[in-house]
Amino acid sequence: MNEGAIVKPVALPGSDGEHELQEKYDSASRAQAFYRNQVLGYLNPSMQTFLAKQEMMFVGTADKHGEADTSFRAGLPGFVRVLDEKTLAYPEYRGNGVLSSLGNICENPHVGLLFVDFTEQIGLHVNGRAQIVENDEVLRDTAAPEPVRENIPAAKGRGPERWVVVSVVEAYIHCAKHIPRMRKIDEEIDWGTDDVRAKGGDYFRAKTSSRTK
Repeated sequence: MNEGAIVKPVALPGSDGEHELQEKYDSASRAQAFYRNQVLGYLNPSMQTFLAKQEMMFVGTADKHGEADTSFRAGLPGFVRVLDEKTLAYPEYRGNGVLSSLGNICENPHVGLLFVDFTEQIGLHVNGRAQIVENDEVLRDTAAPEPVRENIPAAKGRGPERWVVVSVVEAYIHCAKHIPRMRKIDEEIDWGTDDVRAKGGDYFRAKTSSRTK
């Protein structure tokens, strides 16, 4: 190295806020070890294998003002399709019509996906940038990767209406500690149903609750 050359610091994963708090609460060394050993900018083979088995995930989004929302998504095993080590896609089925997650993505493409396997007691975070693609457009696109062009076979009910394609920025483990172990029970799912009882009805009595407080 030439004498006097400027060495640029290596950018750490995460936000400025988390780095400031790591210093404040004296956790910087532990955090840096986690960044160094666990955080990847792509999906390695083990992560891809894990994703192929998942039937559910949590999706975190925020609008252009930073107002956040977290939603639940589910499907048959492999409903999240890994297109390559830097890209995945998941389907959007018919829902309540609010489209809160997709609306946020329209304003702010940053998304955080959390997969938790309650049988294996392990989780995976995937953070990235999202875009919305209509299902018909995907099926017509002969250049699209085959894993996406294959429509998801629903055991009963509607297929996906559109897809969210995510470019991966970060992927890292969610540790097993405190994840409860659960047992899967096989049951038939009516994907995209409008049946009120199947959707949970007015479980929280919101329909008859006061609109203002």
